[in-house]
Formats: sequence, C-alpha cells, structure tokens
Amino acid sequence: MKPATGTAGEECVAAWLEERGYEILKRNFHSRFGEIDIIARRGPYIAFVEVKTRAQNSLVSPLEAITPAKQRKLTATALEYLRQNPSKLQPRFDAAAVCLREGCFAVEQYLENAFFAH
Repeated sequence: MKPATGTAGEECVAAWLEERGYEILKRNFHSRFGEIDIIARRGPYIAFVEVKTRAQNSLVSPLEAITPAKQRKLTATALEYLRQNPSKLQPRFDAAAVCLREGCFAVEQYLENAFFAH
C-alpha cells in the first residue's frame, strides 16, 4: 500500500491531466515487473505516467528517483499492459513531479517523453 503522500500526489496528477484533456485509462496498474501509477490517453498517445511526490525543500528532486532500473521496470510493465490491452496508440513514458507545500499538492514539473523504452 502506498503512503498517503504518494496517493495524494497521484490524485493531483490525475486531476491535472484530466484538466488538460487526458482520459485516465487505468490507475496503479500492477504486473509481475512493477506498477505504473497512471495510464492516460490523449490524441494519438497512450501515456504511462510515473508520479513522484516530495515535500517542499526535499534534498532530492522527485524526478531523480526515476532511475534506469525503475525505467526498465516501467517499460516491462507497460509492455504487459499493452499485451493485455492492445492499442494502436503511440506509447510514451511521462514523468510528473509533485511537491507538497504548506499542506497542498501541486504539479511542479511534467515531462512528456521523460525517457525511452530500454
């Protein structure tokens, strides 16, 4: 189970994506390889979104936590999702950095094509 901060960060990003015209297809998709926080569709793309949440003044940027090993797990999990849910949409891997400030969550940074499949 995710800590409350991580879940709240994912809620924040899901709402942010919907405000920008994305359709949320799945939240917290699990496979034997790992988990994808949000799977969303907009236009010709299916976005596999990794959300990282940190408190204000954290010493490490949220996006620094998406290591090459984590990227490999996300790629394998995305391939499993696509195997189970075939799609003609163009897949991409996005990353969202959420910061907690004075009790409020905010999307600080959103990177489309944050990394490419290995």
